[in-house]
Amino acid sequence: MRISVEISLYPLEAQYEAPIIAFIEQLHQDPTLDVQTNGMSTQVFGEFDRLMKVLIPAIKTTFSEEIKQAMVLKLLNTDVSGFKEADLQLS
Repeated sequence: MRISVEISLYPLEAQYEAPIIAFIEQLHQDPTLDVQTNGMSTQVFGEFDRLMKVLIPAIKTTFSEEIKQAMVLKLLNTDVSGFKEADLQLS
């Protein structure tokens, strides 16, 4: 099953860029995942088991840092990477 995960990471310190970049780089280590970023979040698309095998260690590594952080995850049980807004209209 292919899924979509939207991730927002909020390091609670003035120098917040480095932890975010390091987290995204961990996600990019697996070429089977489609990782897309924008100014507010990172979206990851792929097979459920493979995505979780990459995501969980990345979260653990990030949370092992000494800085306090908040992370928000949204998981969808479908791959919406190719969807257009019109495709998602509910009737």
